[in-house]
Amino acid sequence: MTLLLVVAVAAAAAYGILNRPPAENLPANDRVLQILEKGGCASCHSANPTLPFYANFPVAKGMIMKDVEDGYRAFDIEPLMEALRSGEMPRPVDVAKVEKVMLDQRMPQAKYYLVHWGSTTTRAKRDIILNWALTYRQLFYNDGLTGARAGEPVRPIAESVSVDPSKVELGFALYHDTRLSVDNTVSCATCHALNTAGVDNKQYSEGVDGQKGGVNAPTSYNAVYNFVQFWDGRAATLADQAAGPPLNPVEMASTSFDEIIAKLEADKQFKAAFEEVYPDGLTEANITDAIEQFERTLLTPNSAFDKYLRGDDSAITAEELRGYELFKQYDCATCHVGANLGGESYELMGLRNHYFAERNMPLTEEDNGRFKVTQQERDRHRFKVPGLRNIELTWPYYHDGSRATLEEAVRDMGKYQSGVELTSTEVAEITAFLKTLTGEYQGKKLTNDNKQ
Repeated sequence: MTLLLVVAVAAAAAYGILNRPPAENLPANDRVLQILEKGGCASCHSANPTLPFYANFPVAKGMIMKDVEDGYRAFDIEPLMEALRSGEMPRPVDVAKVEKVMLDQRMPQAKYYLVHWGSTTTRAKRDIILNWALTYRQLFYNDGLTGARAGEPVRPIAESVSVDPSKVELGFALYHDTRLSVDNTVSCATCHALNTAGVDNKQYSEGVDGQKGGVNAPTSYNAVYNFVQFWDGRAATLADQAAGPPLNPVEMASTSFDEIIAKLEADKQFKAAFEEVYPDGLTEANITDAIEQFERTLLTPNSAFDKYLRGDDSAITAEELRGYELFKQYDCATCHVGANLGGESYELMGLRNHYFAERNMPLTEEDNGRFKVTQQERDRHRFKVPGLRNIELTWPYYHDGSRATLEEAVRDMGKYQSGVELTSTEVAEITAFLKTLTGEYQGKKLTNDNKQ
């Protein structure tokens, strides 16, 4: 009995030493990095993990490789760890994912920390990471949120961003100008009309001669918050994005920007107005820059939820608040983060259940998502996460436009992304929360002239 007691005390002491939190005098990033390294996070959540010595044991091998495959499929932690090492600002989605894991106390898995004692997530370690996440958001967003809401993964939209008003005016005109298309029938606004929430509410948009694209048109509102543009991220900026549709043979089908410029230059009044703002005249770069300047103004602040975040508890109902808590509980806020509730990372469509196997639609090239650009197998079926602002107005949903109603989209997101079967009440509450994200454009609540 005495021997057992000695062994137990020794084991407890060893456990305490191995799980001692990082020293308080270290920088916050270094403390978090130590926790992640000792936690063995990169053993599963990286492209080239360092496997434990027992990874080739007959019984363990299959289980370990499955964990590695699933872990990397869900989250590549290396960009976060590299940011911590270099002192750079991590990505908001990476912070949100690590924070949520700590809140849920679900990593590392027991089968890992029973062998690697120093990897256990203790209360002290958890507090270090949660405090780090709070401080990170206060620095990264600097949007005036105070108290508990200063640490929310969802942020309010700014009232404005920096633009050149004269360029915005030209950009507005070009956004609505059908001369960007080969037959003068299609403009940016054809698929992204301002009076229909920046979309056309069609599964696939129609270009010249009625041709249809293969992907659902995302809204142009709040696109300034996207870290890249298009579902597959092939455009780095709004200007890059604006250069795409005019030359796309299915959309506007112009043969070159020289063709577009020739038509615009024939309009002497427009040409003179343009050269007052851009002395070097009509060029592809100047045209797309003007459109970008205009699109930067397509902000929809002052939603009910923004008002709640800024301290007005009466701005949303109890049902809507329960919906937000469920939104966080089921990991939605680990991808739909920030001011636009998305647009800041690529994520796998069908993370927890195979979406495409159950969709009842043939696979298309567009379903490959980011893979189209990178040809990296891990990127197959990964897409830029859509922003959720004004989501009640931007049906149909998903990259394939396959979900007609918001309730249907919410239910299926629970199944395919979070791995949960949402109850009817939960669907209703999350949907109610999402409807609080409809904001104002030019001082008026955004609406959609199309009727669902």
